[in-house]
Amino acid sequence: MSDEKDATRVVSAGRRPEWTQGIVNTPVWRASTILYDSVAELRERGAADTHHKLFYGRRGTPTQWSLADALTELEPGAEATLLYPSGVAAVASALLAVLSPGDELLLVDSAYDPTRNLAAGMLKRFGIATTFYDPMIGAGIADLCTDRTKAIFMESPGSLTFEVQDVPAIVAVAKARGITTLIDNTWATPLLLPVIGMGVDYSILACTKYVVGHSDVMLGSVTAAQGQYERLRAATYQLGQYASPDDAWLGSRGLRTMAVRLRQHGEAALKIAEWLQTRPEVARVLHPALPDCPGHEIFARDFKGASGLFSFVLDGGSETARAALIDGLKHFGIGFSWGGFESLALPVDPQRHRSATRWQAEGPVVRLQIGLEDPDDLIADLEAGLARFAGARG
Repeated sequence: MSDEKDATRVVSAGRRPEWTQGIVNTPVWRASTILYDSVAELRERGAADTHHKLFYGRRGTPTQWSLADALTELEPGAEATLLYPSGVAAVASALLAVLSPGDELLLVDSAYDPTRNLAAGMLKRFGIATTFYDPMIGAGIADLCTDRTKAIFMESPGSLTFEVQDVPAIVAVAKARGITTLIDNTWATPLLLPVIGMGVDYSILACTKYVVGHSDVMLGSVTAAQGQYERLRAATYQLGQYASPDDAWLGSRGLRTMAVRLRQHGEAALKIAEWLQTRPEVARVLHPALPDCPGHEIFARDFKGASGLFSFVLDGGSETARAALIDGLKHFGIGFSWGGFESLALPVDPQRHRSATRWQAEGPVVRLQIGLEDPDDLIADLEAGLARFAGARG
């Protein structure tokens, strides 16, 4: 790993001369069948390590390898990265790589809902038990570990309520007990939280979000720490997981501007979050960079900055009043996902997605994805929305 700055690495990483062949961007190599000059060559290639070697289309081409290598370079201490057709596919593959029937998974209670569904569905059917834990547990997670505990899955900050976990404390407990650690690091990306360097075994990204950055590609990745790659690769190949070269190429193109986009997302989101704090219609703003957000002191210690996703709690009101706020917004779309150039507003209900903790709030919750528009225009839009909310609330 070089001592280059992150903004330089996102531009230069993964651009090997043998892959680019003098072109700025690695070309799109589409392939299923790879041809060999002889039976002997076919046998030899099949018996050797196929990493970064043309073998069969599902093992990848320079197009996929370029993006995977770039993501690895962004995580100091990482061994390698694999790509997947979505973030959920990346989560599932990583968990299936490290868990077996009879094992137990410790899963943070603020996790992304599809991750919870995987635990309650397929993992349960495979005889893998899941225990949910308080995102603020820190080193106290030691009390939940048993002989069956084989993996701890983190997400920091949480998807809807943005609690910040004490990743180093949890990792220390896990390492002392030989437990594998995984984290959904989509919110921060390695640019804001390089988790492999903190001792995490697997860093998972929904590249659909900030890596791609344009709301037009489904893509995921898992980056493995040293010594953790082989079992991930074995499970990935057995599951037939594969990301298309066209999607990988778009991911590489998005990656080159991720540092500057993240900075803009983060600065605009914090400005809007601080403005929302001043509004009488708002009871709380759930943004890790704000001092009253749970785990803020951990955020200030571990993170290099904030991204563009956060929530706020309305002061009273009904579903109808919340809908009045969101439905009339001019610059915010209504839709799932985030990380693109456009702003989004989404009604969220954290109480539906809790097992170990209880979510209680003063009113309905709205999650905002702050895009690349001028933040003053977004504030004016939200101001009008809050007036509609106040009118509907009565």
